[in-house]
Amino acid sequence: MPFLGLRLGNETQMTTAEVQSLGSLAEELGYGELWMTEGSGRDSLTQLAAIGSVTSRIGLGTGILPMFSRTPLVTAMSAAGLASASDGRFILGLGVGNRLATEHGHGVAYDQPIHHLTDMVHIVRALLAGEDVTHEGKAITVNAATLGGAKPRTKVPIYIAALGPRMLQLAGAIADGVLLSWTAASYVEQAIQLVQDGAIKAGRDPSDVAISGYLRVAVTEDLVAGRASLKREIARYAGSSHYQNFFRRTGFDDEMSVASAARDHSDNPAMAAAISEKMQSELGVVGSAKVCHAHIDQLRKLGLTKPVIAPLTVGDLMDSYERTIRAIAP
Repeated sequence: MPFLGLRLGNETQMTTAEVQSLGSLAEELGYGELWMTEGSGRDSLTQLAAIGSVTSRIGLGTGILPMFSRTPLVTAMSAAGLASASDGRFILGLGVGNRLATEHGHGVAYDQPIHHLTDMVHIVRALLAGEDVTHEGKAITVNAATLGGAKPRTKVPIYIAALGPRMLQLAGAIADGVLLSWTAASYVEQAIQLVQDGAIKAGRDPSDVAISGYLRVAVTEDLVAGRASLKREIARYAGSSHYQNFFRRTGFDDEMSVASAARDHSDNPAMAAAISEKMQSELGVVGSAKVCHAHIDQLRKLGLTKPVIAPLTVGDLMDSYERTIRAIAP
């Protein structure tokens, strides 16, 4: 059975019981992993712990943990705790996060993200291996950091969320897997090649780096509403310069120019209207289960070995998740 994962958005409208029910449903239907986002709202770790308490097989990943929000030691402690609570099913997904959310929301500097993430991964991995860690990096220095006796019994894989060339190569060089935040069909092969290049330059076997990525999906007969939901999702991300640059690299410079002008005028409907049909078809899929499966299979053929569906909301939130999870089940 081909691998398929599920991404749950950090939906504040959902109760913990509803989040748990979606996790149980995904496990029952054969999904291999469940990834939980983190931005505003509840933290991803607590939600994964709740899901872990009602499941026994499905992998549980942070998708992603913004690295500037936590120290390496706190990150390793959390990873060790989730690994223990889930009987070794935890996957630590790390990323640089968003500059505005980091500086305005967390009140910390968004400084040297590549170096910070590199140091973070090295320190956390060593801590999870049971080492007492002294590390003087380009961005982070720690002295005699330790988990004490809390070393996980099984290895905790570390994934890096990546979009741009430098981050993709870094994932190949130091991570156990890469998590592509968006999987534009025309860009997937190039992204994977950059990951593999990073692995080779670091003296690693490229096949040791798992290739995972999110695909926005809506299984619905209401194509107009489904496409409107996808357009809003793309436009929401296009409001960030980080993602806007990615969308430009994937061939949507015209759309981003219009969206940028609309953003400057705080015109969210105009931003969504700027998302062309071609851009929609590249970045997500809306329609029947057959249509959605065909798109997923296309991405698999391009090298995305671990596709992760990210259900879009069309109508009621829980109904949207359950409908898409059931229809796309592996």
